Amino acid sequence: MGNILLFSVIVGLVMALLVVPMAIMKKQNKKEGYPSFAALSGATLLITTIIVFVFYYMTNLDQNFTSMWILLIVAAGFGATLATGTERMVKGALFLGSLLIGAYFLTAFVFNADQKFESAKMEVKTEIEAFDEKETPASVPPQFARNKMKKAFGQVPNTSYYELGRLQIQKVNGEYVYIAPVEFSGFFKWFKGDETPGYFTLSATDSSANPKFIKEEMVYTPSAFFNKKIERHIRLNYPKQIFNGDVQLEVDDEGKPFYIRTYGEFISARNGFEAKGIVMVDPKSGDTKSYKIDDVPDFIDGAISPETVSLQNSYFGNYVQGFWNSRFGKSDVKLPSDEGTEANVSPIFDENGDMYYFTDFTSPKEGVDSMLGYSLTNSRTGEATFYTGNLEESYMDSQGALQIIQKKFIEKKWDGEMPVLYNFYGEASWLTPVLDANGFLQNYFIVSAANPEISAYAGTPNQALKQYKTALQRGGGSVDGSSKAEEKQTNGTVVRVYKEKTGDSTVVSFLLDNGNNYIVSSENSLLAIYLKENDKVNVKYMDTGEEFLPVKELTIEGL
Repeated sequence: MGNILLFSVIVGLVMALLVVPMAIMKKQNKKEGYPSFAALSGATLLITTIIVFVFYYMTNLDQNFTSMWILLIVAAGFGATLATGTERMVKGALFLGSLLIGAYFLTAFVFNADQKFESAKMEVKTEIEAFDEKETPASVPPQFARNKMKKAFGQVPNTSYYELGRLQIQKVNGEYVYIAPVEFSGFFKWFKGDETPGYFTLSATDSSANPKFIKEEMVYTPSAFFNKKIERHIRLNYPKQIFNGDVQLEVDDEGKPFYIRTYGEFISARNGFEAKGIVMVDPKSGDTKSYKIDDVPDFIDGAISPETVSLQNSYFGNYVQGFWNSRFGKSDVKLPSDEGTEANVSPIFDENGDMYYFTDFTSPKEGVDSMLGYSLTNSRTGEATFYTGNLEESYMDSQGALQIIQKKFIEKKWDGEMPVLYNFYGEASWLTPVLDANGFLQNYFIVSAANPEISAYAGTPNQALKQYKTALQRGGGSVDGSSKAEEKQTNGTVVRVYKEKTGDSTVVSFLLDNGNNYIVSSENSLLAIYLKENDKVNVKYMDTGEEFLPVKELTIEGL
């Protein structure tokens, strides 16, 4: 509290000097009963100090002198109005100067667009190799996870005191989970309860899993008040630091929770933001620590707040040729999608378990659902890569994928949530959970970004992948392998055969005497419909490691 009190006195003194007219020193000697200069100055100083304290305490604004430009304009304006003669001219000049400073801060976004673009510049690559089909993506949608946690709220002691806090995903002990703190439901509940009892955790990969309530007392939280409010507690400990984004709850591998917030610096003139590190708070004791980006503890996944990544995407997509081009010509402009689950970005994990924020970019032209690329931003370092996709293909954006789902289930009024682009079987594909009107998970929908007519859905991501593999074979999709699959060739004798009619084609599954299972569509190999037991075959397939390996070419000896 000492820093904000001292700051308030200093700023209050400056404001008092600007507001109180010096001419009162002459008037007090001529008119009996007129307040003395000392008395009026003291009263003004007290009032301005209180105003400054309340302003900074309530807003949690950084206590840098550049942040007082609004107060400077107000004080100088009043001072110029109350003053006379030469003093009015001097304070009038100060008022005009403060207006110019304010105008500089307010218009900085016009002039620092190039700096913003440079700060957000990304490495450019063609195709992503984020997920192999053997991996299980973090595919439980946040809305569904939140619904399940609310239904499990009976596990919380004194339930009426609390409500569910902000939901976010992270990796704990090698598993992808959602974390949501229990928060106070109002001022009087906080006044009586003083501390929250813990947080919920739920698998982000298994939709059948149930939430678990973890008991961990937390005193400093977003729903607390006065100095126990986590944002204010951080501000009082770091009065001059520049923060961006909401506080986030991170849990270490022992289950102990910590609140973190991203800090950084302005691009220029109190405008724009570039992340430099985090502040971490123990919500029970209130102990705080500051870490630079390179020194962030290993258990923290989201050191860069999603709000910061969203800003970075906006800078990169809009300001490629400056500010005015982003408003008028829009040459080379790419608009980041707003379909993300956290501040317009979606957290995903790669095959190494590292978290990235995913965002696809689309054209600024209305009615166009063609994707211009997508970005992946490392959530710990802020390093970003922009993927153009296969330049010979025209990829559908996330909004187009959601529209396909909406039309597919129009009678049931189901909608997609959290579309993410993956590389499945060598095909750029949108994986999207589908929810009903009540927010309950119904299925997983996969659609090719390059060939929207190829799609599949099922109750789990892995089942949907199997259906999608068949759909790719029927539709002439690539099925050229995945990020890791290798093309191989074998031969042998057919032991068992199973044929399934699907639309105008037949899907043939067969077992060879080498013990491996294979699957092929008649659209890829027309003569596969004649396959029978004891046939000798030559098979060219992709070694995806799955139970049924996708066949690219099938030759039956004697046919």
